[in-house]
Amino acid sequence: MEVKDTNCTSLGYGKPPWIFKGSALYQLHLVKAENARAFIPKECKLVEAFGYTLGGFFLASYDDSPAGIFDELVVIAGLVWNPPTSCAWAARVLVGSDEACLHGRKVVGLPSQVARFSKKITALPQTPESKSSSFLRRIGLRTSSSNYKNHMDVEVTEIKKQTAMSICNINVNATASQQDSKGWMGPLIKMSLPNFSGRTKYNSNLLKYSCQIECRVRAVQPAKVSGPSALDADKENSSEDQSSNVESASRVPTGTKRNFSISVMLSKPILALEFNHLKMRVEAPTTVTACSHDTT
Repeated sequence: MEVKDTNCTSLGYGKPPWIFKGSALYQLHLVKAENARAFIPKECKLVEAFGYTLGGFFLASYDDSPAGIFDELVVIAGLVWNPPTSCAWAARVLVGSDEACLHGRKVVGLPSQVARFSKKITALPQTPESKSSSFLRRIGLRTSSSNYKNHMDVEVTEIKKQTAMSICNINVNATASQQDSKGWMGPLIKMSLPNFSGRTKYNSNLLKYSCQIECRVRAVQPAKVSGPSALDADKENSSEDQSSNVESASRVPTGTKRNFSISVMLSKPILALEFNHLKMRVEAPTTVTACSHDTT
């Protein structure tokens, strides 16, 4: 049951809705339900089947927003029931802006942390063009191929109390807009992404908000994600007095929500969508009394 809008006019963002423009990669993963439950309040029911829920991440680069130009990585723990549909729950939100971090924490109830996004673009040789790709290129649904294709490595490092902690490295194909402004970027679509948030030390309320998205979208090859190096993992493990284990060929410490967030990033990808000419309208969060458990 929705109760009231929260106080949304503070912290320099102005009145809602808040508009963000840029590009993004939205990647869906199969996430172990036991990992997702580390983030979901007990009063909320996780959407799961055969021990898994649908999570993943949203990696965005904004060139226009209330906080100016910045990058963002939203780690999505999974889906929570909100009959007749469901809402996403963010496990961690990493942003390259102090202002965006403060607004996310205080107003939207997000588990936001300031982070550094280091980007490196590399041209790698392409594999020979398949018959299907050649056909798509001839009918205009694929741009002319070259011998090389740009790949971008995004190293995400969380900054906390003047300490830098490696979170992950994301290797993605350069977006269509980065490679060729005349390339096919997919159809123009409009969609709504409902979310639950809150229950943090900065905002104890249970909140619900919606992101209205308009963009060009196309399916792309999933990004390759790697966790912290063994050296970084040992350093973090020592500082937090936690044990470690091996998952997805990367050494990932356990016992903290940050490390569970890394396990979400390393889970199995099933679909990746590239958003170009993105315009995202974020509505004011609303306080709710509880998550509904009725799924009938």
